[in-house]
Amino acid sequence: MSVDIATVKRVAHLARIAVSEEDAARMTGELNTILGFVEQLNEVDVTGVEPMTSVIPMEMKERQDAVTDGNKAADIVANAPATDQNFFLVPKVVE
Repeated sequence: MSVDIATVKRVAHLARIAVSEEDAARMTGELNTILGFVEQLNEVDVTGVEPMTSVIPMEMKERQDAVTDGNKAADIVANAPATDQNFFLVPKVVE
């Protein structure tokens, strides 16, 4: 995969970054170099290699998947100007 100046300008526009013509030309070369390194990773043979979460063999900690309200409803609405049964009361905005 290679990047051209039009692609660099489009990505810069999407990222809301101002890029001059000479910067776009320079970035084209830099991005192509980076993509070349990424393409080299496709050449690595990873058959039989298990995915790792750490360099040290360990199991991930698991917790019980339970839904709770956190027992913090009263604390959350404590500073609100108006509440009703732990709900925020707000003025009506739409008639």
